[in-house]
Amino acid sequence: MHVAAVVAGFDPQSGGGHTFEREILEALQKAAASSAHRFTLLCPEASAAVLASELSGSVLRVAAVPRRTGRLAAMAFREIESVRAHWRRQSDIDRVAVANGIEFVWFLSAQPERTDIPFMTVVWDLQHRATPWFPEMSAQGLWDGRESAHRWFLQRATKIITGTQVGRDQLSQFFQIPSANVLTLPHPTPSYVFRESEAVPADTIEKLGLKQPYVLYPAQFWPHKNHANLLLAIADLKKKGTTVSVALVGSDKGNRQFIADIALRAGISDQVHFLGFVDRNVLVALYRHALALTYVSWCGPENLPPLEAFALGCPVIATRIPGADEQLGDAALFCEPGDPVSISNAIATVVADVALRKRLIDAGRVRATRFSPDDYVAGALKFLDEFSAVRRCWPD
Repeated sequence: MHVAAVVAGFDPQSGGGHTFEREILEALQKAAASSAHRFTLLCPEASAAVLASELSGSVLRVAAVPRRTGRLAAMAFREIESVRAHWRRQSDIDRVAVANGIEFVWFLSAQPERTDIPFMTVVWDLQHRATPWFPEMSAQGLWDGRESAHRWFLQRATKIITGTQVGRDQLSQFFQIPSANVLTLPHPTPSYVFRESEAVPADTIEKLGLKQPYVLYPAQFWPHKNHANLLLAIADLKKKGTTVSVALVGSDKGNRQFIADIALRAGISDQVHFLGFVDRNVLVALYRHALALTYVSWCGPENLPPLEAFALGCPVIATRIPGADEQLGDAALFCEPGDPVSISNAIATVVADVALRKRLIDAGRVRATRFSPDDYVAGALKFLDEFSAVRRCWPD
């Protein structure tokens, strides 16, 4: 089959989605040469030149998708059922896909888009259903928009990739997706972490103003990322006589000042370091020198930082949310997201128990090798091989 792999964008500051897409593209580039399928990458016009340059010499072609559908029309299609039922104009993606003879569309990221071509997509979470109280899930009509878009997009999908049994169960519970339409492929550990050399500049951490020991939390400033309870945990540790700094990496999504105010009121502003977006080599150094990764998000479990930490020898403290134990196994120390004392106790345990810290590091390194981007792409290609027999049943 001629398959379109749809890339949402190519902005490094978009977070884990960017890292995931890069990793899958790299693995697909290797696998495509021996695959029975042909692949064309569909991407926004702004990303086409960069993507084509990076894939120069590859068997993967790149085609830009000009955006001709206005925002109001796109919104009406997402949210008004009668519009979807009677809309007959080709979507932006279908216009380019049909022109290129595409027979199947593979959305590499979780991005609802309109298409009449058989398609496969990925679901990292359904948090607007699981945790609808967060403003970024529900405020100003977001819940309605997400629900409407997810319902028609997921129920129309040929195959949905999710990483855990919890994700599979939620697709069935929330959107009545048949189990046969779901492919379970665990979130792969990014390959770049295994290519990083052990040597990092000795003064990298010092230049950031960080003092040991510190915990690391790379997460954009959304309320659901739970920075608030992490800082309250740091304050609790200080009251008990243990001083631990915290390195916060990520862009502001409207919640940064609120978190800074919490630090000020708790008297720990000098222990909290807002580092913003950092280059990859700096992030690697932060992992390697941290006391622990404190991934305290309310949402998940398909999160990349714990997998990066595993590979880089950084102990992981993670919140006990649905699916977390399935993804992280015995390689993480779990705490409760809504209880700052639970978080502070976990940090204090890692400070005091050297043997536990070593066990977490060793178990994490093993866990990191469990599933790679190559494994993920191999699973997706296996499904495409199976579907090609179905696709032969109708003309081009």
